[in-house]
Amino acid sequence: MHSSHLLLEEPIRMASILEPSKASFFPAMTKIVGTLGPKSRSVEVISGCLRAGMSVARFDFSWHDPEYHQETLENLKAAVKITKKLCAVMLDTVGPELQVVNKIEKAISLQADATVILTPDEGQEASSELLPINFDGLSKAVKKGDTIFIGHYLFTGSETTSVWLEVSEVRGKDVVCVIKNSATLAGSLFTLHASQIRIELPTLSNKDKEVISSWGVQNKIDFLSLSYTRHAEDVRHARDFLSKLGDLSQTQIFAKIENIEGLNHFDEILQEADGIILSRGNLGIDLPPEKVFLFQKAALYKCNMAGKPAVVTRVVDSMTDNLRPTRAEATDVANAVLDGSDAILLGAETLRGLYPVETISIVGKICAEAEKVFNQDLYFKKTVKYVGEPMTHLESIASSAVRAAIKVKASVIICFTSSGRAARLIAKYRPTMPVISVVIPRLKTNQLKWSFSGAFEARQSLIVRGLFPMLADPRHAAESTNATNESVLKVALDHGKASGVIKSHDRVVVCQKVGDASVVKIIELED
Repeated sequence: MHSSHLLLEEPIRMASILEPSKASFFPAMTKIVGTLGPKSRSVEVISGCLRAGMSVARFDFSWHDPEYHQETLENLKAAVKITKKLCAVMLDTVGPELQVVNKIEKAISLQADATVILTPDEGQEASSELLPINFDGLSKAVKKGDTIFIGHYLFTGSETTSVWLEVSEVRGKDVVCVIKNSATLAGSLFTLHASQIRIELPTLSNKDKEVISSWGVQNKIDFLSLSYTRHAEDVRHARDFLSKLGDLSQTQIFAKIENIEGLNHFDEILQEADGIILSRGNLGIDLPPEKVFLFQKAALYKCNMAGKPAVVTRVVDSMTDNLRPTRAEATDVANAVLDGSDAILLGAETLRGLYPVETISIVGKICAEAEKVFNQDLYFKKTVKYVGEPMTHLESIASSAVRAAIKVKASVIICFTSSGRAARLIAKYRPTMPVISVVIPRLKTNQLKWSFSGAFEARQSLIVRGLFPMLADPRHAAESTNATNESVLKVALDHGKASGVIKSHDRVVVCQKVGDASVVKIIELED
């Protein structure tokens, strides 16, 4: 595998492991996506999540209606003002997700070796003998011996909250299954996953399109998480749909890889998408357990080399109910960072978990520790080798800025950008220091009114490892004289000093455009 470069080669002093971690303005270079829901939607809790390190808020439309999510979003906006911490918004589509509908929300007890019938008749009441589902084509898709998993929010692998079924017969539109483990399903909605079986439903459903064109447009979403992406065509179709919705033409699409079909078409999906989410919940069911780590390492390597953000899910499931992760989970978070993940996505842990703020804080601390032993030197060499020669102009500037910053032990890299592309390229080389991305707004018009771009680009860097955005004064957009650049640079340096990442006598690497030329310069700060 491509992971021999991930850990520092020099041995770690055992005593140093016991030294307390130093507090930092940036909790970690690796970003945290938090799913907001029943346990994490008040202004107070969201403020705590932002302070703990959440930089992207995910809204999962498998749960509740747009009005509910709008209330949560208004609370997020209030929390952003209170904490003065930027946060991007991600809309997660439902896609072809199969669900068991439990309208009366009565707990359902299922016993091992008993049988249960899955029926598309949603008018029926859910019970231990009958489970209504939201899809009438399941009987055509499965056969005797196939495996079906059902779980609260997502299948967890826990014997008490998730159930594993084996198809024993297909009876008309109903599917009769043998229950393989005893479990209690509680709540109104459970996810159903048919292992390694193609479900003939569109990736972007009509319900998804409705939500995107109303709630998504109204709130100018930064990211669209495209559930159950199976082909590159799914991403192209979604992009074509977004392009017709005004501002959403700038929304980035993150393809969610959740099954074998998505895995088989991974390379073509990566080419089309702006980023990838490795949905290890469903994927962990489709893949044999011994293959899950292999897919993670290969997929993250491909994303890293393409310079596209990669997000890993399902890392600290046990923190949904507990204040501490298991040892395996803590190691899993660190390995995701060492494997090259840009962000960690928390689902049930923050949506319905009892400790959303503590979960974000602990995951951030584990990420920060893992980053300290990440072998950047070897990673840099491998990335340069992969890119090959001749490099593009921008790639050459980005890699040179990182090389210079490491050689002079700079405390920060400051990159001036209008599209965000230059800053993302710098982050691709995983510098050991933060990259402050100074987004210079551009004046644009839709023939009816003038407006400044920049806010989208700034928020979209909140999912990229090591990238921290700052929106420049729009008045600087029209001119690019040296005096203007110097004044913007001063603001960026002041921002760095205020956040504690820059001190007197530190060296700073600056990457900017002067006229038609791209310039990398090193400056040493005075008192």
